[in-house]
Amino acid sequence: MINWWLDLPSVGMFVVLIGFYAATGSFLVWLTAFSPVHGKIHSLNGVVGPFIGTVSVMFSLLTGFLASDISDRNRQAWRAVHSESSAAETLNTLGRVSASELAQIQPSLRYYLQSVLTQDWPQMAKGDSSPDTDAAFEVLLHEVSDAKVAQVVGQTVQGALLNAVIRIRDARADRLALASDRTNDIKWITVLIIGVITQLAIALVHLERPRAHGAGVVVFSVAAIVALGLIALQEHQFSGDIRISPAPLQDALAVVSQPG
Repeated sequence: MINWWLDLPSVGMFVVLIGFYAATGSFLVWLTAFSPVHGKIHSLNGVVGPFIGTVSVMFSLLTGFLASDISDRNRQAWRAVHSESSAAETLNTLGRVSASELAQIQPSLRYYLQSVLTQDWPQMAKGDSSPDTDAAFEVLLHEVSDAKVAQVVGQTVQGALLNAVIRIRDARADRLALASDRTNDIKWITVLIIGVITQLAIALVHLERPRAHGAGVVVFSVAAIVALGLIALQEHQFSGDIRISPAPLQDALAVVSQPG
């Protein structure tokens, strides 16, 4: 259920969130002011205003932890993309040091970056990867690890080339792992439920004042919708309205494609 909601377009995501808190808030207003049992519920009258803070603080903390978790994954994804592009540019630079002997590396690197942008990147939106990009990387690794490279440029240069390729591999692995990672459903469910409990706390404090109860629920619900909606928009690092850009890899491809 949570994954279905998070996979919705941004407008749909906010519509569901608005509908959820509007439904729960309206139900509590009706239950405490207009339902057949509202008289019995009013027997709970006497809960003081500061009581709301005990629940709202818990909601704030859990929302903050959720936001921090998602933001941290976004930072890791950003670093992975930049690390991959940086390693590709390093490999390109090293390959051009001896362009005539290492001319085969540039086409392989260019093909790999093209595959990342046209095939791997769209697949990441589905939490998957492209087999063609795997194959392109294997070709690149084969070109760099060929024994003939060491004979031409020496072990030191080949070691630097292999190190750059390994950095590309590791950065891609991190990128793919983060693309398929999702926040634990329990965290989202917990925050949403604590939000409803906060609405309930507002109801208990305003049992004798339906209008104040309604106003309090509206203000809190709007704040919860804005906060949780903006956090949810960042759940998918490589898709949606707020996502990591492939621009660093596009720049690396432009550099690699320049004539030697």
